[in-house]
Amino acid sequence: MFLILIGIIVIVVGFVLAKTESPVQEYTGTIRIVGFLLLLVGAGLASVKQIEPGDVGVQKLFGKVSSNILESGLNVINPLVEVVTFDVRTQNYTMSGVHDEGEKMGDDAIRVLSADGLEVIIDLTVLYKVIPTEAPRILKEIGTDYRNTIVRPICRTKIRDNAVYYDAVALYSSKRDEFQARIFKTIESDFKGRGLILEQLLVRNITLPTSVKAAIESKINAEQEAQKMTFVLQKEKQEAERKRVEAQGIADYQKILSTGLSDKQLQYEMIKAIATSPNAKLIIMDSKKGSPIIVDGK
Repeated sequence: MFLILIGIIVIVVGFVLAKTESPVQEYTGTIRIVGFLLLLVGAGLASVKQIEPGDVGVQKLFGKVSSNILESGLNVINPLVEVVTFDVRTQNYTMSGVHDEGEKMGDDAIRVLSADGLEVIIDLTVLYKVIPTEAPRILKEIGTDYRNTIVRPICRTKIRDNAVYYDAVALYSSKRDEFQARIFKTIESDFKGRGLILEQLLVRNITLPTSVKAAIESKINAEQEAQKMTFVLQKEKQEAERKRVEAQGIADYQKILSTGLSDKQLQYEMIKAIATSPNAKLIIMDSKKGSPIIVDGK
């Protein structure tokens, strides 16, 4: 386009100089030829437009947008047409409370009110892409800055609208997947009506108020203590049962000894115990039915 303008200017200058008496008047023909050459070269270059992979081109001529899109590769177009490119690959938009993690500097997390009136902070990443055939409509109705015009406000609004149906603790734990599926459905519908495809919605982090977090931690600690106490009581019951069985066994053993051992058995056990003793001893035992028994411990 630039060469076309230069060529036109050179041609006009050549015609103007041809009508005036000046030292360069004899060169006006050459000037006009150069102007025409620049015009032709500029028109030739402007008639070919290269679209990069992953992009589509939208043609705009004097404010009028063409519905025919240009695919990736070389395209022959009207040299006066302006081509606006749109990225049709997957894009992401992150809203985070971390200073340099999101698209905007500083704290850009979404603050919502839950059903129980508590403020919950949500970090979110949106994966989306432009529908190629909808690029001309996006240019006409929204413009090229559709991220700040459509993606950001719709996501933040729909999350706030749907968070009011859940308690803060439910959002953080049991209802997190349900909440994510619900906002995906509502945002997907709005995106589609604007020429965008919502591919995935990632609720990256949910931050509860400090008081709620403290209450949850206290509850978890109490549950852990209760489980620990249950384990201790169970162990004590097992130990008590072991001691009862042991005592019953001892009692049964003593009962058997008291009712089943004779004097001769007792005498035999005593002799055997003395015989195995490492100390030398001399023991005299009286026998009711015979002469005394002398046992040498050696």
